[in-house]
Amino acid sequence: MDTNAVRTHGIGELLALARERAVPVVGGIPDAALAAPTPCAEYDVRALVDHLFQVIVQFQRLAAKEASDFGETAGVVAEDPGWRERFAREADRLVAAWSAPGAEEGTTGGMDMPARLVGSMALLDLTVHVWDLARATGQDFPGADEAVVAELAGAVDQLAPTARKMGVFGEPVPEGAGASAFERLLARTGRDPHWE
Repeated sequence: MDTNAVRTHGIGELLALARERAVPVVGGIPDAALAAPTPCAEYDVRALVDHLFQVIVQFQRLAAKEASDFGETAGVVAEDPGWRERFAREADRLVAAWSAPGAEEGTTGGMDMPARLVGSMALLDLTVHVWDLARATGQDFPGADEAVVAELAGAVDQLAPTARKMGVFGEPVPEGAGASAFERLLARTGRDPHWE
């Protein structure tokens, strides 16, 4: 991996690329699909959308070096009939938070992790969980931008051992011949890139 190429993109810029793909997918989720299973086995569509809300709000706080709370997930989908539009607004705030001067510098979070790696965790969720939602609801997802995949490949390298111990990533699955870089990334997080 060409680290220099990756570092030409700030996390805020990469999140903006992911946001462009995420908002239409979340906006296209029909109410009838909210109970459907997803490739992220512990979540149905509703629970995964609620989890994604938690992620994009808490990672806004982490960008500002504030305390975060990943405890109980709020039931945004059940509580707010405008949750699709709210998702778009919160995703905009996430991009803005990680685009702010100093967001990528130093450490952040309860584990004092490098801020850029923490930002990459938000990018990973905004990319991979949106793929989960697209697959679960029969929507097209063209993959992620090359720069996003490059950033995430490095982040997964760093995060995978701990993430697997904590049950955040599953064991890697076979990628299949001719897999794209994005499909290889999905497989490394324990997802079947051909899940249906």
